[in-house]
Amino acid sequence: MTMSRYQLAQVNIGRMRAPLEDRVMAGFVARLDEINALADNSPGFVWRLQTEAGNATYLRPYDDDRILFNFSIWETIEALRTYVYKTAHAELLRNRHEWFEKFSGAYLVLWWIPAGYVPSIEEAKERLAHLEAHGPSPFAFDFKNVLQPHDVVAAVHEQHFARDRR
Repeated sequence: MTMSRYQLAQVNIGRMRAPLEDRVMAGFVARLDEINALADNSPGFVWRLQTEAGNATYLRPYDDDRILFNFSIWETIEALRTYVYKTAHAELLRNRHEWFEKFSGAYLVLWWIPAGYVPSIEEAKERLAHLEAHGPSPFAFDFKNVLQPHDVVAAVHEQHFARDRR
């Protein structure tokens, strides 16, 4: 198998119904280690943001302390989709309303990165904000509007050519 020149970055956020220590969140917290280990050992998994505790639940990149920030990198969209929808992770998705409020805006963003590159938290937040403000594009998209790396590269080249023609 040849390694792609691109990997898929993903960020998803959720607003907890209560602080992590609250009993409302106990069912979610109880499964964190299992679900993170599942990701770490999934085919196509590359990297995830984590503290020394092994998860990212205590990182708060937003002013709202109840927003959890999940950030990972995968070899392919298929590998991420399999992990999200076809493993024990899907159980947490089905029950997310128990632990998380319904989010009114964009809560998941995907984008292609050069293999080996790890974007900053600020870049990830920028991608999510861009998706929220402008909808899916080669810069930031979602599972419903997946672009492949060659589509993104083509769009970037087209932008550069358009600028050069002016």
